[in-house]
Amino acid sequence: MIRSFRHKGLARFFASGSKAGIRPDHAAKLQRQLAVLDHAVSIGDIPPSWRPHELHGEGESGRNVEGHYAIWVSGNWRLTFAFEGTDVVLLDYVDYH
Repeated sequence: MIRSFRHKGLARFFASGSKAGIRPDHAAKLQRQLAVLDHAVSIGDIPPSWRPHELHGEGESGRNVEGHYAIWVSGNWRLTFAFEGTDVVLLDYVDYH
């Protein structure tokens, strides 16, 4: 279950379908990815085609990302998140330059 978001636009999209805070061309894929993440209990529940991988060190913002994961959305865009127990937390929508 998705328990918390870092990205406000992604949280709005998940709750209401509003595309105001995301790239509209990512909406269909994000909808599928959010549905899978909402039911995932471990990284093994993520399809390999989304290129799930564990993050290490510091992220773009200088924030420690040890124990977090990323999945590919499109181009440089990723969803990053962590598991707390069986819940997805700190879900973010990031443009890796």
